[in-house]
Amino acid sequence: MSTMTDAFPELNRVRQFFPLGVDKPKLLTPPQIEQYNQKGYIFPFDVFSADEIAQYRAYFDELLPKALAAGWNSYEITNWHKYCAGVWDLVTHSRILDYVQDLLGETLILRHSHFFAKLPGDGKRVSWHQDASYWPLSVSKVVSAWLAIDDVDLENGAMQVIPGSHLNAQVAFEKSSAAEQNVLNQTVHNPEQYGEPPVAIELKAGQMSLHSDWILHGSEPNHSNRRRCGLAMRFLAADVRAYNGWNQHSIVCRGVEPTGHWANHPRPAGEMIPVKEA
Repeated sequence: MSTMTDAFPELNRVRQFFPLGVDKPKLLTPPQIEQYNQKGYIFPFDVFSADEIAQYRAYFDELLPKALAAGWNSYEITNWHKYCAGVWDLVTHSRILDYVQDLLGETLILRHSHFFAKLPGDGKRVSWHQDASYWPLSVSKVVSAWLAIDDVDLENGAMQVIPGSHLNAQVAFEKSSAAEQNVLNQTVHNPEQYGEPPVAIELKAGQMSLHSDWILHGSEPNHSNRRRCGLAMRFLAADVRAYNGWNQHSIVCRGVEPTGHWANHPRPAGEMIPVKEA
């Protein structure tokens, strides 16, 4: 199978990591910001209490069967902040934004939200990949915030990262084979050659991690009898531009975006399950 080094060779993209961080952070410490820039990730952050996350889990427990009944699978609840007030409220929550703002600055744009719900025994993995490889963006100044809805550990398929791999920018990848049962469609082989040994991002429900769009990461199948659900939120800086219509799902969460390049979806009036087209 042939290897590739750019999913969008026709686009004028800057494929490199840009160090992030503001001069006067409010929540992140200077060592945490340094780790983000040197290692590509930081965790854990206690965002919600046990009682608070239990309410969000109950919300997702109601949302998931409705999604499945409408023909979606547990990995396809993507950008539902446009349809569901409960998702909109979560991705714009001030406690989440406060952490991300210490990396990206005053203007925060949510480009994408995605529930990753690995059901017990579903056999799916997320092969080693770089998020930025999938995204047709002019520059890669994107922070992924990953909020644990359930407790997450290696047994139920926690995300793992290769520290320092983000400094390589784009690395070679292949299209995934069907045998991998990959949720996505790209695979980087031998990821350890691009950085340090893997680190498992194990989180208690209500905790959050932050990682770079360039860091190599992936996760194994859920071998437990417990669900593993997390909400990935992709925040970016105001000077980033999107190609191929990837600016259509966004929310300007903080600050101003005077150019109008990024959509700014208002809070939905209720809870609507979008129709899945054939």
